[in-house]
Amino acid sequence: MIGFLRGLIIKKQPPLLLLDVQGVGYEIEAPMTTFYVLPEVGNEVEIFTHLVVRDDAHLLFGFATENERHLFRALIKVNGVGAKMGLTILSGIEADEFTRCVQNNDVDRLIRLPGVGKKTAARLIIEMRDRLDDLPARRMARSGDNPNNDPVNEAVSALIGLGYKPPEASRFVLAVASDGMSCETLIREALKNSVKK
Repeated sequence: MIGFLRGLIIKKQPPLLLLDVQGVGYEIEAPMTTFYVLPEVGNEVEIFTHLVVRDDAHLLFGFATENERHLFRALIKVNGVGAKMGLTILSGIEADEFTRCVQNNDVDRLIRLPGVGKKTAARLIIEMRDRLDDLPARRMARSGDNPNNDPVNEAVSALIGLGYKPPEASRFVLAVASDGMSCETLIREALKNSVKK
């Protein structure tokens, strides 16, 4: 319903963020990983959002990247994990690290997150394993960046357009990515890398 918001930061008081979007103040709850990359109050930011409608409230959750939002949406589908627990998990661990924990069955790392016990960690690993393949490849986009202009995202999209699955495309691009590389260079190097596999 509301895919993203772009506006001025009026207030930052974790987990609450107040954003002025053309004179309308949106209260957004966000994980700490998003707060870490937000600019100072008074600056403009673009936040990817997820709306939760309950009987007693409409809650808007915000994320610095599409990857975080997709991970949040996958987390809240896990039995026993609601929106608040999803925010807590994302506040305690980066999306990429969470993905590695699930892939490596790292229960010990997950139980260090607030509110996550052994049973919840095991359930997260089991239920999230298949869902992680559906997550789009995104590198943490810093606030103010337009994700559409990120060479890494463009290169991943190009490989997907060429027929690679999203996880493959992401793996090949991130394996060769370094600062300052153009989209074209990333695509060329990723394709070379994919042929070697």
